[in-house]
Order: sequence, then structure tokens, then C-alpha cells
Amino acid sequence: MPSNSTTVNTSSTPPEPAKQAPQEAPLLTGAQQTELYLPYLQDKRVGMVVNQTSTIGKTHLVDSLLSRGVKITMIFAPEHGFRGDADAGAHIKNSTDSKTGLPILSLYGSNKKPSAEQLKEVDVVLFDIQDVGVRFYTYSSTMHYVMEACAEQNKPMLLLDRPNPIGYLIDGTVLKPQFKSFVGMNTIPIAHGLTLGEYALMINGEKWLKNGVQAQVKTIPVKGYNHKMFYSLPNKPSPNLPNDQSIKLYPFLCLFEGTTVSQGRGTQTPFQVIGAPYYPDKSFSFTPVPIPGMSMDPPYKNQVCYGKDLTKLNLKENFTLSYLLDFYQKSGQKEKFFNNFFKSLAGTDELQKQIMAGLSEKEIRASWKTDLEAYKKMRKQYLLYPDFE
Repeated sequence: MPSNSTTVNTSSTPPEPAKQAPQEAPLLTGAQQTELYLPYLQDKRVGMVVNQTSTIGKTHLVDSLLSRGVKITMIFAPEHGFRGDADAGAHIKNSTDSKTGLPILSLYGSNKKPSAEQLKEVDVVLFDIQDVGVRFYTYSSTMHYVMEACAEQNKPMLLLDRPNPIGYLIDGTVLKPQFKSFVGMNTIPIAHGLTLGEYALMINGEKWLKNGVQAQVKTIPVKGYNHKMFYSLPNKPSPNLPNDQSIKLYPFLCLFEGTTVSQGRGTQTPFQVIGAPYYPDKSFSFTPVPIPGMSMDPPYKNQVCYGKDLTKLNLKENFTLSYLLDFYQKSGQKEKFFNNFFKSLAGTDELQKQIMAGLSEKEIRASWKTDLEAYKKMRKQYLLYPDFE
């Protein structure tokens, strides 16, 4: 483990896994533990990588730090923007925050990595964003690029850690390097079982940054968190993950974005309903429509889609390909069922080939086993919190 990262000792033996375990002690995010990091910001010019999830209670971290006399020089905004109200994939423009007058620089679109010029007026970069523990969710990719920029410009990074809501889940295809993209930067599985603090340790430790550089990362760990618990998010991490159910379903339903199936964008239940006009079972339907702040141009806009209502599904499996295989088989579309995005989401071309070859879920999952076991072994050396195994 790299010596330029802060770690904590977690020597206690974790209890048996419990997916909905009650919290035994009050949970405090890194941001809530101001006494641990305010001295680090004193007399420094601070650049903040934050969004709508960066709060202490109901107060935004930017407002909280300004009231404590911290000198913030700029805000860097990830996908969905500083206030978290932009559609997925929408180009976020540089702007000024109307409340504070601070400049907002987008880290989504053409400029995914802070430039040397943008970091010139910054002494320390503070990163505080709620992730959801899934490889193709782009906040972790933004963190990768921010770490790289900090390493190259010799700027320290302060990471205020937050729980992974599904930190008990390690599953799905492990990315192959040739399929690296902004929805998959490194060789980790779809559900990686790490907080961003732990992932930062892994990025540094595995030397995944460009040219093997390492960032100076100081992490403020979450207090009272362990990997056996499901953490209910106090704020929507993005417009189309509105509740706990959507976050639990997201690891496997997001693969549908690489297909001809709607994942419910353009409804009030995105990532909780799936469907397409061609699906033969007509017992459940929905019609995607433009919804400001969620999706203005959803797939199958104003068309009736038939499919599955998963809003009240009690998940028996935390990760499944059963819905993907069902829709593929009933579509009759063969290779036309998939678009080019599917391989980027899967992080490999193998999954598409296996589905088209008619392999069962059991056969497909067996092919992941070796890579997943190797990942789990590597993951253990970067954990900041008690594990469930």
C-alpha cells in the first residue's frame, strides 16, 4: 500500500454478512468530521470537486466551509453538474454559482481532467462526492482524473469519504484494459465493493494513473461504516437514481443502456422499470416522456413500452442477468439488440458473445470466477473498513 495515502487500522473481526444490517453506532461521513480536516485547509486556496451530495446535514459543504472562513477559489463539477440536475451525458458548461459567486468548471464533456492552468490558483483539492459502488457510474472516473491532475501538478488531494451503499456487492464482469473508457477506467468488476476512499488507495497502489504517477491523497474515513451494511443515501446521487431501489437494481439494469430496451428514463421510476415496444408480455406498460431535470430525450419517447415493473421487487439476488437474457431472447433481434455502448458498459466483448451464443446465466457467471477471485484478493489490501468475508 502506498505510503503517501492515509489509512486506518481495522483489525476487529467483522460480523457475518447482513445485507440490511442495523447500524450499531451513529454513522459519520468524512465531511461531517470537520475537526479532522479543517486544520488541513487553513490558509490554503481550496478547489472543491463537489455536487449536490456534498452536504453536512442539509447544508452544502461549500456553504459550510465558507462560513468557517475556508478560502475556496473554484468548484469543479462532475457529470450532472454542481447542483446535480443535468441529464446523463449532457454537456455541462463552465459557469458561476449564483449563491456564492464562485467559478464552476465542468469536469464532464471535453474537459474531464483539471488542467495545470485551472489548478494554478489552488493549493489543495478537496473531493467529496457520493458514489454508488458501480464501475460505470462516472463519479469514480472523475476522481481518477482529479488524482492524476493532482499528481502531475504536485497538488495534495483531501478526500472526504462516504459509504458505498452496496459495499457488500462484488460481482459482474471485470473490465479488460482494451475496453477502457470514461464508464470504465480500470480493471475492476461492475460492482466493486469499495468506497471512493478505498478505490483511491487502489488506484495509487496499482499505479493506474498515467505514467504510474501517485497522488498525495489524505482520506478522512467514514466513522461507523462496514461493508456488510446497506447505506440509504440522504440525497439523490443523480437525477435518474432517485431512491434505494434504483441503486440496488442499477448494477445490472444499467447494462440495458447498451441495448434496444428502455430502463425507464422518461418516467418517475428510472432504473426500476424496463421495457420495449416489441416485448410480447403486455401485462405491464409505461410511456417515456420528457421530464426536465431527469431526461428530455428518453429512448422510445412517447411510445408505449411493455416489460417489467421492478419498483417493488424484493431482490433475491443482488446481481442477475436474468432480465437481460429474457429480453434478448424475446426481442428476436440478435446482434441488433446491442449497440456499441454495451461493450463499454460490460468492459469486455465476451458478455455479448456469450449471450448471442445462447449460454445460460450460470455458464456466463462461471466465466467471471477467476477474474473476480483475483480482484477480491487484490481488494483486501486496500480496505479501510471491516469486510463481510
